[in-house]
Amino acid sequence: MSGHDQLAHYLCELTSLLWKLLLPLLFLCVLLVAVLVLLVLAVRFWLQSNRTVRRARDGRPTVAFFHPYCNAGGGGERVLWCAIRALQNRYADINFVVYTGDLGVTGQQILEGARRRFNIVLPRPVQFVFLRHRLLVEPGLFPHFTLLGQSVGSVFLGWEALTEFVPDIYIDSMGYAFTLPLFRYLGGCSVASYVHYPTISTDMLSVIRERNPRFNNPDYISNSLFLSAFKVVYYCLFALLYGMAGSCSDLIMVNSSWTLDHILSLWRSPNRTCVVYPPCDVSAFTDILLEEDGDRKCHSIISVGQFRPEKDHRLQIRAFKKVLDRRREGLGGREALKLVLIGGCRNQEDEDRVLMLRGLCQELGVADRVEFKLNVPFEELKREMGEATIGLHTMWNEHFGIGVVECMAAGKVILAHKSGGPKLDIVVPFEGGQTGFLADDEDGYAEAIQRILAMPPTSRLQIRRNARQSVARFSDQEFEACFLAAIEPLIGTLER
Repeated sequence: MSGHDQLAHYLCELTSLLWKLLLPLLFLCVLLVAVLVLLVLAVRFWLQSNRTVRRARDGRPTVAFFHPYCNAGGGGERVLWCAIRALQNRYADINFVVYTGDLGVTGQQILEGARRRFNIVLPRPVQFVFLRHRLLVEPGLFPHFTLLGQSVGSVFLGWEALTEFVPDIYIDSMGYAFTLPLFRYLGGCSVASYVHYPTISTDMLSVIRERNPRFNNPDYISNSLFLSAFKVVYYCLFALLYGMAGSCSDLIMVNSSWTLDHILSLWRSPNRTCVVYPPCDVSAFTDILLEEDGDRKCHSIISVGQFRPEKDHRLQIRAFKKVLDRRREGLGGREALKLVLIGGCRNQEDEDRVLMLRGLCQELGVADRVEFKLNVPFEELKREMGEATIGLHTMWNEHFGIGVVECMAAGKVILAHKSGGPKLDIVVPFEGGQTGFLADDEDGYAEAIQRILAMPPTSRLQIRRNARQSVARFSDQEFEACFLAAIEPLIGTLER
């Protein structure tokens, strides 16, 4: 046999062997896929049977909100309670459920907290489903690949929620987009989402590409070309998955123009997406008197926001330190000045962050001029608002900024970050008049504070009036009208 014939023989033998191996493998793959499909169909049938039994027992449909931190006391929680209040007032024949991970409190205590913090009382009770595994979405559990870890964790937490209670309509009101396909395809629910802040955005990608250090891009990554390139690839793949998950939503509500731009570019569902500005308790602050403040012996700067890293309280303290230094050098007035930081702590990590901020105040020598007020009731928040001169906000690319609106409604001269919702939607001219100030770094904030304090009281008063009049478009009533109009087609699909 020639060499050519031997080679042909060996190739035939090799082909025959590969075919014998490939055929069982293909059969096994088909079998596994079939088993997986049957398993998914069986789970879907089981979950929908649970809903059928529940519907027969209750005699009415149920709308469920997924909000694992519903007792946190932030702007997202205000959206939740206002949305439920609006739906309860409109639809008396629908039950409402909240999935929460707040295990240390009762449902009644959660509702009492909403009343104290937001001045919101629901027309009737809601049912709480307490989730035992909220730890799966805690950022501290994932020191690396945090976005991916929390997203995978949210799927498991969503599975716990779905197996505990299968609703007719599921609303993700906290930004866990990866739970949407779970409830839609396994639970057979109609799904909606209210997006406060995209989990990932093109701005975040720009930070990594430009190797800028931020709270989510530490120095050791920004200083490394290899790690920065790897993180860009990771973020791009995650953005693709995030967009696929979000596009499962039947209705997408976003809270600002900034969020709208990013969600449209990621979820690509323009026909199902609309802007619904979050509810701000404008009316609760408009009874604070607007009068000239030139005779004040102490001006206070108030910051309202949860003690989360992205709120950048460090920037506030450092800018405040620069203001004090300049005033000591004779560039400022003779009035005393203090900084009041008001916010909620969601967990031990937030409490540790407050301790770190207190330490920073001690290090900079401003501890006697900075006050921390944690988880304060609404009455105390309003009192502090009334006594303040300047409202301070420092979060880069804040999705909206409820605290910014509240300060403006209270008649404070607002100083916010020159990005995101404050720049695009809130601190904008009203009827040709100025409504506040914007800055983006320590020096900019310090200069703006000095400029505000140096203004004639009459000029400050005019800005405060403009600001108060401009935020009427962010009232509870406006939110309820827009929210109900957006969700009405989805409610209309319910069989009642």
